Amino acid sequence: MENKPSVAVVILNWNGADFLMKFLPSVVKYSQPARVIVADNGSTDNSAEVVKNNFPSVEFLQLPQNYGFAKGYNEALRQIKADYYVLLNSDVEVTEGWVEQIVEFMERNKDVAAVMPKILAYDNRTMFEYAGASGGFIDKLGYPFCRGRIFDTIEQDKGQYDDVQEVFWASGAAMFVRAEDYHSLGGLDEDFWAHMEEIDFCWRVKNSGKKIYVFPRVKVFHVGGGSLSYGNKRKVFLNHRNNLFMLYKNLPKGKLWLVILTRMVMDGLSALSYLAKGGFGAFGAVIKAHWHFWKSQRVLKQKRKNLISHNRFDYKQVYNKSIVWQYFAAKKTKFSDLKF
Repeated sequence: MENKPSVAVVILNWNGADFLMKFLPSVVKYSQPARVIVADNGSTDNSAEVVKNNFPSVEFLQLPQNYGFAKGYNEALRQIKADYYVLLNSDVEVTEGWVEQIVEFMERNKDVAAVMPKILAYDNRTMFEYAGASGGFIDKLGYPFCRGRIFDTIEQDKGQYDDVQEVFWASGAAMFVRAEDYHSLGGLDEDFWAHMEEIDFCWRVKNSGKKIYVFPRVKVFHVGGGSLSYGNKRKVFLNHRNNLFMLYKNLPKGKLWLVILTRMVMDGLSALSYLAKGGFGAFGAVIKAHWHFWKSQRVLKQKRKNLISHNRFDYKQVYNKSIVWQYFAAKKTKFSDLKF
């Protein structure tokens, strides 16, 4: 009998004791025979006691400090041996058969490096959830959006996006990835800290010639809503800076500076709109993001040099129009309105 692949469901936790108490029961119940591991990012609450006292089958991996999302996962996964990793947020409720179905799909499709389930909102289960919905895409200028969510317009799930399909990126809230691909591509970019690191990783997957899929036959429920609110200056900074980092690292030579400079102009317009609403902190965060981008050129050039030589991506999952124009000017607020 053929050996089944080993799977590790890894939850990166930081001061999430309440989420662990609430959501680990479904993960433990429905993830067997996968290992379930809580990788703790230097929590100062009682997360360790919650896991050890209530979930004896769950492994607890203590990291010495809060490394952020990207480095936290890299540090944890270096210590975990498995054929497949599942990166799972602590605020996600999973469903029966979720691991077996997706791993079986990946075993049948060896050119697929990463897969996400359909992500629905925990508090309103007929609605898609912001962080991934039914598969991630980007437009020609690097703006991310999803099947089921464009900017802040979230659709109701009526089964309209239930086909298993190749996508551009899989959500870090619930992402299955082959361990071999995760490590060979260098994992998540630690300089990102948090925000867009999974999109950057998926872009590198595609540049290596492998594929990303959404498998909506499996659904999970995510609380989400983001740890930082819209307009929060830290979030604005990370989103703008990391998007420029990602574009610089991954775009083909012929598109690089046209896209970067166009995005910087559009970022400037966003900054002015923050300012017009009294968002001085957010305005400053965009300026700071651009400064960090220029300041990081030496490091970014080296990263690009290391990556671009094996660019085998044909850009079929890139929306070859401006999603900003389509959404705000043409009023196309649903994924099904878009013509790829």
